[in-house]
Amino acid sequence: MEDVATLEKTASQVRRDILRMVHAVQSGHPGGSLGCADFMTALYFNIMDVRIPFNMDGIGEDVFFLSNGHISPVFYSVLARKGYFDLKELNTFRKINSRLQGHPTTHEHLPGVRVASGSLGQGMSVAIGAALSKKLNGDKHLVFSLHGDGELEEGQNWEAIMFAAHHKVDNLIATVDYNGQQIDGPTSVVMNLESLKAKFEAFNWHVLEMNGNDMDEVVAVLNKAKQLTGQGKPICILMKTVMGKGVNFMEGHHEWHGIAPSDAQLADALNQLPETLGDY
Repeated sequence: MEDVATLEKTASQVRRDILRMVHAVQSGHPGGSLGCADFMTALYFNIMDVRIPFNMDGIGEDVFFLSNGHISPVFYSVLARKGYFDLKELNTFRKINSRLQGHPTTHEHLPGVRVASGSLGQGMSVAIGAALSKKLNGDKHLVFSLHGDGELEEGQNWEAIMFAAHHKVDNLIATVDYNGQQIDGPTSVVMNLESLKAKFEAFNWHVLEMNGNDMDEVVAVLNKAKQLTGQGKPICILMKTVMGKGVNFMEGHHEWHGIAPSDAQLADALNQLPETLGDY
């Protein structure tokens, strides 16, 4: 379990990985990946109880589902840095016959990936199913999931959110990346989400809020969420992040949802992020 200072160093290296992967193939989604680097680092290096080598059924360990699968660069970097597969495989991101597809898939059998994702709106249902499975198996471990705020425009989410509360799926911690941006612009313009806190509370969920780019707060709130499990309600964390966090010219701009940096932009971005663990 890494302390906060070490987690921050790991997150900086993860951000470097994200930028280099997307730049190398001039394809991918850097903005949301950069914004979620702190959360994903804390989750895998401090919060979750996971097993390596990878076991697909996840029995006897915590499991994670990435619903907003387009932020695969951050997922792949964290999995590799955790030791699920060799770091050098990050060089194959989005290339033909790679296991590191643009959206995570399962038929390539990449360790750490339990569900194909990227068709938005489905991850909540999958996570709830896994959480119920753990209950049926008498497994006391938890299910974690990550969702985009724009993704909540998909109606399937709300059926699943209603289902989880009704069936007291209290071993689930679902986090929403609340960065206010999606591919076509601000969520407030594309489809105003209004108060997500009020919505989840009305559906009878425990709701916590946190700054997803403050590592101390991320660790503290995730631990608080774990303490709320087993109390009859699913838990939602509304996580405020900045799209493109860590790179000044990307921060807060929806345009960086799905475009790659140029050579000059990559050099500028990497100069802003300390190399802490060594590039792959």
